[in-house]
Amino acid sequence: MDIPTISLFSGILVLLAAAALSVRSLRKHIDYGADPAILDAFRNRIRVWWILFGLLACVFFVGPLATTLFFFALSVIVLREYITLTPKSPADHRTLFALYLLLPPMQFALVAVNPDWFRQWTGVTPFQIFSILLPVCLFLILPCMMAVSGDPKRFLERTAKLQLGMMICVYSMSYAPALLTIDLPRFADAKTVQEAELAPVINKGLEGTVIETFTAPPDAAKAEYQPTAMTAAANQTAAETDNAALPPLFRIIPLMDGKHFQLLVFFVVIVQFGDVFQYLWSHISRRHVVAEKINATKTWEGVFGGAVTAALLAVALWYFTPFPKWWQAALAGIAVSLMGFAGNMTMSAIKRDRGVSGYGSLIQGHSGFLDRVDSLCFAAPVFYFIVLYCGRG
Repeated sequence: MDIPTISLFSGILVLLAAAALSVRSLRKHIDYGADPAILDAFRNRIRVWWILFGLLACVFFVGPLATTLFFFALSVIVLREYITLTPKSPADHRTLFALYLLLPPMQFALVAVNPDWFRQWTGVTPFQIFSILLPVCLFLILPCMMAVSGDPKRFLERTAKLQLGMMICVYSMSYAPALLTIDLPRFADAKTVQEAELAPVINKGLEGTVIETFTAPPDAAKAEYQPTAMTAAANQTAAETDNAALPPLFRIIPLMDGKHFQLLVFFVVIVQFGDVFQYLWSHISRRHVVAEKINATKTWEGVFGGAVTAALLAVALWYFTPFPKWWQAALAGIAVSLMGFAGNMTMSAIKRDRGVSGYGSLIQGHSGFLDRVDSLCFAAPVFYFIVLYCGRG
């Protein structure tokens, strides 16, 4: 693991430890004026952060494939929490089973596959497939499957809510591990260096072939010609080059360079701290509530204050991103914060519509996983495209 990745990890661990100790100290001294409800909320958030970043660290050491499998498992969990709250008909069970069995594994398999291998065998990149495959299936095939089930009651409502859930919990979530597949400048430079190191070997093999051609005996066409050691070495080099040209199906080796992992951690940090910044700014100024019936704790002051603070944090962590300019990192921080707000409000509206306060009870103090990753789901596609078009040049 490189030094920047170690530094990023160490900084996160120090911040989490300092935050946990601060909350514990404030809870023992309530007379300082701290709100116990806010302290409890932060304590629960810190627990989730320990789990989240601990799991990310573990899958990083295993490799990109393990990271994708981690987000795939998280996607299946949050999709289950979402479907539990949506209206369903007994006739929808076959459709739901088919969706679980086909679409999430297919989407994340396209994310996990080695882009070089996929491009070599299909002529297109995995991004060209996974970016359109699931939306097409959802908006064209899913309504047909629901209609074939034979139950017209609340057909439009059932179909629309299932489409929304698949888009948020599976399609949008898949863009987080997809960050590991973007060609970043550092990897491009490393590839160029590798090709430059391989060129002399190939040239040497070609040189041996040419020498062998001109040094062959005159009666080589009539007698069996025995290749020299130089020709054998050239053939061996060519065979090794052909084998090296066949990329593996999945990238299962660890990300030793760490650049992609730094980008993924940067995204997760901005998303999580963006939620916290909005929460704090909303409690500092509660004059303009965004939508009281949807989420009474969200204010416009919190939204814009959180976006600005997230931008400052993104600039502070600019070194760990592929953005050439610091303002591009700030733009990414603002976009991620605003999309996190959109995710919180959207999922809060769904909870109010279903008359529940949370999506489950798997995480103490946070109801369910979807309550904690809703902002990540909404922000992942936007951040992916920002990196795709701003972080590679």
